[in-house]
Amino acid sequence: MNRRDFLESVSALTLAAAGTAAADTAAGLSGSGFDPTEKSIAELSRAQAEGHVSAEGLTRSYLARIDQYDRKGPRLGAVLALNPEALSAARALDAARRAGKLQGPLHGIPMLLKDNIETRDPLPTTAGSLALASARHSEDAPMAARLRAAGCIVIGKANLTEWANFRSTRSVSGWSGVGGQTLCPYNLRRNPSGSSAGPAAGTTANLCAAAIGSETDGSILAPASINGLVGLKPTVGLVSGVGVVPITARQDITGPMTRTVADAALLMAVIAQPGVQWDGIQPLAQMPKGLRLGVLAAPSSAHPEVVRQSHDWLKLLEHEGFSLVDVAPPPAWATVWDDAEIEVLLYDFKADLNAYLARFKGALAVRTLADIIEFNKQHAAQEMPIFGQELFEQAEARGPRTSPAYLQALHHLEDVADTSGLAAVFAKYKLDALVAPGNGPAELIDDVWGDRYENSGGWPTMCSAAAVAGYPSLTVPAGFVDGLPVGIHFVAPRFREGRLLQIGRAFERARNARRPPQLDARA
Repeated sequence: MNRRDFLESVSALTLAAAGTAAADTAAGLSGSGFDPTEKSIAELSRAQAEGHVSAEGLTRSYLARIDQYDRKGPRLGAVLALNPEALSAARALDAARRAGKLQGPLHGIPMLLKDNIETRDPLPTTAGSLALASARHSEDAPMAARLRAAGCIVIGKANLTEWANFRSTRSVSGWSGVGGQTLCPYNLRRNPSGSSAGPAAGTTANLCAAAIGSETDGSILAPASINGLVGLKPTVGLVSGVGVVPITARQDITGPMTRTVADAALLMAVIAQPGVQWDGIQPLAQMPKGLRLGVLAAPSSAHPEVVRQSHDWLKLLEHEGFSLVDVAPPPAWATVWDDAEIEVLLYDFKADLNAYLARFKGALAVRTLADIIEFNKQHAAQEMPIFGQELFEQAEARGPRTSPAYLQALHHLEDVADTSGLAAVFAKYKLDALVAPGNGPAELIDDVWGDRYENSGGWPTMCSAAAVAGYPSLTVPAGFVDGLPVGIHFVAPRFREGRLLQIGRAFERARNARRPPQLDARA
């Protein structure tokens, strides 16, 4: 079996949809002259309401941009597969609008979903792996169903670091066996970060109105920060994780990747599970005065220019009325990223992935993690040309989650991240949120060493602790280093997404740092 044969079911649909978009562009039907670049969801909704563009025209405009910049030109590699039913869905939404029946706040808004999120579209959900290239679904994941019920058009699936960056100790972020390498739109030689590389590159390059990524530890925050976006990792449990290819149910969560805080707030309101208690979406224009922000210093790995600029960012926050409190990292955090986290994830991954694969009731050729390991060996030329599967093999060697080694590591991890970590800091300093420099600038793509995680700014520190403990975190564009975006990170107590977004909006309004990449269609 060669790569072409195996991918036929995916590529045929993608090429058909791309061909339709290209033909429409040539015929002058790419959106009736409507340019969606850098427009917010509110602006795109208003344009439809006022008759400047239809949902179909808007979808065609994004399909044309995907053809121009993702399939041709710089070949960003952000979009793993196009949805061949996107245009028909758009036409149905246009008909509903003409009948006065708006579906919701996302009526006619085209979005990309990371390809570890199940949808009922005629596309597989692959997690970037050829082993799942035939994994099709008759229903949306509950989170995707909420988007669709609100009127979202799933324009396609976005590429990701294969298996959400949990396959190898030397992985290259943004690369998958199905989608190849996603590039950073700000510099095509640089890594867009992962694992939500495709949602990040697609959103920042205006290939969609917004996207949904997923995070276990850093996979929304890092690529959003490095690609000049707003990224929100919600509290674990606030968004349903059903129908998402897992690493661990303890930490996995999907969240918005957008160009503005307001868009992130809108998507958060849509995807939050009903019945889960949280603070809701607060009025972004009304910021209570005197909120206390705990300031964590940039780590030694941070880029010097990020450190220099971060002083200005903090001054802006003070000017916006926040009280800043210098906070020393909890001593316990020094051990969050020792062997405990990876040890726990290895046990969780084996158990949760095997349970996920069991849902297919034998319809897939791979039924267990052991099967996938063997599949990768049999298709090593396609699946492992750059990096291996060391984490897979380590996970397969682990026993059940009743093992004393697992329980001991989990207890230690929960204590240092939460009880002796975030919970202790929030209580001691009476904080509304923590703040630190974010990820960036982007590293070079390195097929030899893999990801180096240099200049990681505020992650891994408070944001990794937030990922482990399930607290919400947010990144907002903050500046540039040699033309490469960098962000600022915020972390709040559990289920305080509304307040977190208020804080992010205040910084966004004061800093106004978002700048789109300059793409060359001739690249």
